[in-house]
Amino acid sequence: MISGLAGAFLLLGTLACDGGEVALTAKREHLEAFADMLVPADNPATLEGVALGRDLFFDPLLSADSTISCGTCHRPELAFSDGLPLSRGIGGRLGRRNTPGLANVGYLHQHLFWDGRAVGLEAQALHPIAEPHEMGGDWATVLGKLRRHPDYWPRFRSAFGLGSPDQLEASHVGKALAQFQRTLVSSDSKYDRVQRGEAVFSTAEALGEAIFFDFADDPEGPYAGLPTGECAHCHTPPHFTNQRFFNNGLDAAAHLEDFGDPGRGGITGSKAELGLFRAPGLRNVALTAPYMHDGRMATLEEVVAHYNGGGEYAENKSANVFPLGLDSVQATALVAFLQTLTDSSFVTQSIMLLR
Repeated sequence: MISGLAGAFLLLGTLACDGGEVALTAKREHLEAFADMLVPADNPATLEGVALGRDLFFDPLLSADSTISCGTCHRPELAFSDGLPLSRGIGGRLGRRNTPGLANVGYLHQHLFWDGRAVGLEAQALHPIAEPHEMGGDWATVLGKLRRHPDYWPRFRSAFGLGSPDQLEASHVGKALAQFQRTLVSSDSKYDRVQRGEAVFSTAEALGEAIFFDFADDPEGPYAGLPTGECAHCHTPPHFTNQRFFNNGLDAAAHLEDFGDPGRGGITGSKAELGLFRAPGLRNVALTAPYMHDGRMATLEEVVAHYNGGGEYAENKSANVFPLGLDSVQATALVAFLQTLTDSSFVTQSIMLLR
């Protein structure tokens, strides 16, 4: 099992762990632009833990009727998204929100989910299993399955030093899933190669980069006078998110209580945070359509058009969302830049996990 996992990751890189090294879907030398991944002290990566998490991720056993897995909604070929506006759970139940991709999720150590209801991967991994509109299970039943399973129980025992099946808890499942997800590292897009001096942007991509990063703010630079996109305020490199919550002008709201989906405010109880959602990471964004928390936009062109138009009024709309004044050439260039965030090697290696 361990050698199979190592083969799937092609041993392209390593993550330090207790008693060995865990292969990553990225080469070690490609991670120099990234800060060290923050790993909880009580869940260090191990070969056994990552392998266990990988198999649990793709196993429908964790759902109430054993029909869907984490991998059903997080498909490797779509950078671990699902291509649907809203996720679908057991029995075809319609979810509340769009499924985000998981590239570099291990680096996103703050609040996860669109509304930030989980702090850290270990906590995030526990939610879908018990959600009625997702995997629809209950932890007593799921743990009963795992404690009786002839393969999984011995592996939990080995990975976490458990003495008897009754010691297996939901937290151990969350820890195994988190260990696996921390190996899903994307760092070899064209954008990354340009930053390393291994490639050069096309004219359109370079123009899009200038708009994305507001190069026009430099009055002496070559892009002076160009409209700014204001994108990097929220989508900050290297993971293209600042992990914060914003109202990006999707819906008009005369009163903050008018939002159909309360977003972050539904978790915190803060009126000022109603209608705010977490800024998603943009790595592999060209593969994770449709877009926004409710999947309402089918293409990147629609996304750019939304921001170019300045969005709808709400009292708490982000100050960075206003009419941009991009012409058609500039809007197309911005899309071209976003497409440089696609890491085809990440996708190829991730698909191999299913073999």
